[in-house]
Amino acid sequence: MASAQGQFLAFDEFGRPFIVIREQEKRARVKGLEAQRANINAARAVSNLLRTSLGPKGMDKILVSQDGDVTITNDGATIMEKMDVKHQVAKLLVELSQSQDNEIGDGTTGVVILAGALLESALNLLDKGLHPLRVCDGFERACAIAVKHLEATSQELDVFANNNELLKKAAVTCLCSKVVSNRQNELAAIAVEAVLDVADIKRKDVNFEHIKVEGKPGGSLEDTCLIRGIVIDKDMSHPQMAKVVKDAKIAILTCPFEPPKPKTKHKLEISNAEDYRKLYEQEQQYFVKMIEDVKNSGSNIVICQWGFDDEANYLLHANKLPAVRWVGGVEIELIAMATGARIVPRFSELSSEKLGRAACVREIGFGTTDDKMIVIEGCANTSAVTVLVRGGNKMIVDEAKRCLHDALCVVRNLIRDSRIVYGGGCAELMASLEITKVVDMEPSIEQYAMRGFADALEDISNALAENSGLNPIETTTWLKNEMKNDPSKRYGVDCNGVGINDMKELNVYESLQSKVQQLQLATQVVRMILKIDDVFAPSEYS
Repeated sequence: MASAQGQFLAFDEFGRPFIVIREQEKRARVKGLEAQRANINAARAVSNLLRTSLGPKGMDKILVSQDGDVTITNDGATIMEKMDVKHQVAKLLVELSQSQDNEIGDGTTGVVILAGALLESALNLLDKGLHPLRVCDGFERACAIAVKHLEATSQELDVFANNNELLKKAAVTCLCSKVVSNRQNELAAIAVEAVLDVADIKRKDVNFEHIKVEGKPGGSLEDTCLIRGIVIDKDMSHPQMAKVVKDAKIAILTCPFEPPKPKTKHKLEISNAEDYRKLYEQEQQYFVKMIEDVKNSGSNIVICQWGFDDEANYLLHANKLPAVRWVGGVEIELIAMATGARIVPRFSELSSEKLGRAACVREIGFGTTDDKMIVIEGCANTSAVTVLVRGGNKMIVDEAKRCLHDALCVVRNLIRDSRIVYGGGCAELMASLEITKVVDMEPSIEQYAMRGFADALEDISNALAENSGLNPIETTTWLKNEMKNDPSKRYGVDCNGVGINDMKELNVYESLQSKVQQLQLATQVVRMILKIDDVFAPSEYS
């Protein structure tokens, strides 16, 4: 067996040569502080990428997929999801952003920036010789102090007072940093109405399955509207069918309008006109029987998961049965839930008990374009709502849908827990000052990690100041001094006014639940990263 440059020439049992490549030489083992530093630097690279997208003055990112699809957004969860991250530890920050999005729906950029700041602080402590586990313990103790202080200083609001004005302001705070900020007031009002329509106020619960966000390019953002019902991106199967059906009795079918097909192999030969006529009559009997089954059930509109040919379409129109075809499975289930219908797999099983009820089913058009949609309003079983988003192109519509999702989540969170903290970096600075007070009385070595946690919390106000064109160190120092001198004030970075202001007077606030989740998730992920001290992977990993 000969060897050269990590390759081995071997022979099989027939004497044929083949090359064995030593993969081991392409792999590197990184241990101890070197591994931790490599992991922290990789995670910080991801965090620094999002840093410029924080706040109302944050910059947008343009993301181009492998297929050439372009996405322009400053939504942290979307940026992290579409990034092609190779480093396994950096992927933890991607999962961190997704966890925040799944649990809260907002704060996805802030939680990644906070995790990056904590990792930078941890790296300084590790370089000074502090053990990683002592750093983790100190961070967790500081996180507990911060959460406790925020809960104690949070303010509980009557979110339904003054015609839900406080809910609208919370949604505006969420939308002011988005692409749709020029229409933030209108979209905030739509988000509040949508959530309140489906919310169970007594149980403080919101079922997001009853809120659907649909987009349709070709209009302008101000055309976005709330429809109290379900909207599906389909039209009537025949252009001459009725466009409006009042007091609709809906039959939902998962079987096609066509003659049954034999399950065995078959061959049919037609040699003369008589045979063709018999075949045509047999087919007509199938179609007529299907139409009779639908009419006998009492249905006055049909929604079918499959398509049907021109013959079935003509017979449905002739019998004054409006129909919608090629409706997706998810939409079929949503319509069935909302209208109380049963999904029917065979025409023979149709009955009046399995029909859904709705006040109105109508087809709507959009200006001079051929685009049409079906609206189902006044559903029997639920108050399902749909937000119909309009925009000049698909990219704007997609970004508006993402922005509305965040606003809906913010309103939902305040209904669940009406306690709030103030934005603009105010909550983080308050927690930082509280941790600094406790650290001075801490006798253990964890005090260095706790002080590092407090310093990391200042990074949020630093990032907001940087993105607003202010001096971050000068701005954060002034804020801390003012809050020390007057603890009743809630000072923060006023990004829109470009300066420093009282966030309480400006009504810039966010859910306490969201802020607590950010602190806890970031601390957990940092602990996971710091505990990795031995990496055996391809050399490019480091």
